[in-house]
Amino acid sequence: MKRSVFCAVLTLALLLTLAGCGAGQAGPAPDYAPEEGGRLVVYTSHKEEVWWPIVKEFEERTGIWVDVEYGATSELLERLVQEGKDPRADVMFGGGVESLMTYADCFAPYSCAGEEYILEQFRAPDGLWTPFSALPVVLVYNTRLVEPGQVARWSDLLSPELRGNIAFPDPAVSGSSFTALATMLYALGGEQEENLRRFAENLDGVQLSSSGDVLSAVADGDALVGVTLEETALKRMAEGMNIAMVYPQDGSSCVPDGSAIVKGAPHEDNAKLFLDFTVSREVQELLAGAAGRCAAMWRRWTSSLRWTSCPWRSMTWAGRWRSGRPF
Repeated sequence: MKRSVFCAVLTLALLLTLAGCGAGQAGPAPDYAPEEGGRLVVYTSHKEEVWWPIVKEFEERTGIWVDVEYGATSELLERLVQEGKDPRADVMFGGGVESLMTYADCFAPYSCAGEEYILEQFRAPDGLWTPFSALPVVLVYNTRLVEPGQVARWSDLLSPELRGNIAFPDPAVSGSSFTALATMLYALGGEQEENLRRFAENLDGVQLSSSGDVLSAVADGDALVGVTLEETALKRMAEGMNIAMVYPQDGSSCVPDGSAIVKGAPHEDNAKLFLDFTVSREVQELLAGAAGRCAAMWRRWTSSLRWTSCPWRSMTWAGRWRSGRPF
C-alpha cells in the first residue's frame, strides 16, 4: 500500500495540475559565523513558531551555530535527492515520518539519547528517523455555514454538497496533506483509485499551496470544510476563529513527525546532538504546553485514544472514543 498511496498522490497532482510554493533558502553564512566544526545546517518544514525557540535554546546551550532553511516537506526532501552525495543539510527537521520513509535513501540511522522513553508505536524500527511529536489528522468546518454533524466522516468529503468547498493542500508539496490523503484512502476502504477520482472531482480544481492556508480558508468562508492537524486547529480555535474540529467517526491517523540525519551530513556529530535535544524532556514539555502538540516521549493523552496497528507504513491508527463530536 505504501507504493500505491505514493502513486495516488502523483495521480491527484496530475488530476488537478497545480504547482506548489518555493522553499526559503538562507544565504551564505556571515563573516562572524564559527568554523565548520561549530555549525549545523537544518532543513525544516515546521512553522517558525515551532522551530525558532528550539533552535535558539540549542544554540545557547551548545554554542553551535544553526543555519535554518525552511520550506514545504516534499520540496526539501526533493532537494536532498538532488544534492545526492554532497548534501548541504545535516538534519531534516519536520515532515510526517511516512514522508521521511519514502526518502529513506537520503538518511542515516541513529539511535537518539533517551530512546527507551519514546512511545513504542512511535519508534522507527530501522532508526532512520527520530519522532518529534504526534500529529492527529482532523476535519474542520465553518461554524456559521455548516451545521454540527454535517461533517463527521471521511466519506462526507465525497458529498456533492461540498464540491469546490474543501480546503485541501497539494499533497505533492505538503507533508501533512500527504498524510491526510493516505489516511482518507485507508479509512474509506474499497477501490482506492475510484475514491481518489471522486475526491479529486469534489475538489473541483481547487487545491491550496500550503497547509497553513486551510484554517483561514475555512474561517473566512472560502471553503466550508478542511483537513488539517489537531494542533493547528486547536490553536486557531483558541484565537477565536469561527471553526469547529471533528475527529472522524471512521478513525484517523496519528502519525509522528520526525527528524532525521542526512546521509553524508557535513556536521554529523552536531546533527546527533540536535536530534538528542529534540526529544529531551524540556523540548517535549514545550510541545505539550506552549506548542499545543502531542509529545512523542511522555505519555500524555494516550488514555483517551484507542490504538491499533495499521499495516501502512507503521502508521498508528487512532480513533477517539468521542469520535465525530465537534470540539
